[in-house]
Amino acid sequence: MHLDVTDLRAFYYRRALGRAVQRVLRDELLRLWPEAKGQTVAGYGFAVPLLRPYLAQARRVIGLMPGPQGVMHWPAGMPNVSVLCEETLWPIDNGRVDKLVMLHGLETSERQTAVLTEAWRVLGPGGRAVFIVPNRAGMWSRSDRTPFGHGRPYSVSQLEALLERHRFQVEESFSSLFQPPSERRGWRRMASWIEGTGRHIPVFKAGGVLMVEVTKQVANPMRPGLPESVKRPLKVLEGIGSPVPEPSRFDGPDWRG
Repeated sequence: MHLDVTDLRAFYYRRALGRAVQRVLRDELLRLWPEAKGQTVAGYGFAVPLLRPYLAQARRVIGLMPGPQGVMHWPAGMPNVSVLCEETLWPIDNGRVDKLVMLHGLETSERQTAVLTEAWRVLGPGGRAVFIVPNRAGMWSRSDRTPFGHGRPYSVSQLEALLERHRFQVEESFSSLFQPPSERRGWRRMASWIEGTGRHIPVFKAGGVLMVEVTKQVANPMRPGLPESVKRPLKVLEGIGSPVPEPSRFDGPDWRG
């Protein structure tokens, strides 16, 4: 079941913990995609907190928010680019998106196949997408005080297999958000240190979220055996000489004598 947009907005924009999450995930996204000049960047679910760095350089930025979740105006103080849409019918033409971010859009959906089908449809050939979901092995999926404690958490193998079944090619998978889901000041002061060391200390390996980057690869359509048939055409007329006209029945001695 989708979360309500008012709860998501309150978490990411009004709570210190949510703002910390926003910074961590946005930094990870910028590491993967440092620029998007002249490209179309879309977010589905509640991905708009991560899209702000691309507003100035991208050709177009679109925030897609599913109907059961609700929609809000974004970005604040600027012309709205967020859109309320159906999970199974995004208002984007085929192959128009260069980069897609999905946050709180997959794990809370009861129609995952339809959502992933739409994601594949709107991406252009070679387009890239990042899926961000709660980590089954992490602390965040065990606490319902944050958005990551709702919906279905995943392991890396589960998420990769799901994406590959829907014709995405996995490029990179990793966990992030190593700080605990706590508002206590002590943990807030240590958050930066924990994030910096989480990737190197085994006890912190299970981050709160999984991030998987994929690409859309489109194979050239080809009928089996077609290249071979072109390279080795059947020589059905081989050995037949040039045609010779038949003699006329009036050829030969003059029949009139």
